[in-house]
Amino acid sequence: MKGYIYNTEEEAIDARKLAADFKGLPVNPSDITIYWVNYSYSELDNFYYIQYVEDLENILGNPINLNLTDNDFPQFEG
Repeated sequence: MKGYIYNTEEEAIDARKLAADFKGLPVNPSDITIYWVNYSYSELDNFYYIQYVEDLENILGNPINLNLTDNDFPQFEG
C-alpha cells in the first residue's frame, strides 16, 4: 500500500486538514463529509498513516510504500 507515515497523531491530523482544505471540505459546517482522507494508527508498527488516494501527492508530496505488520496470522502452540 502507498501512503504517508506520521510519528504523532498531531502530525496526522495536520496532514488530514491540509487535504481537506485542498478539496474545500467541509463545504458547510453541517456536512457529513468533513475530510477527504483520514488517518489510522498501526499499534504493531507504532505509527500513524494516511493511505494514498489519487491527487494526494499535490498536497502531501510523493507517497512511500507502507509495510504494515499484519496481526491476522493464526497463532500455533508448539
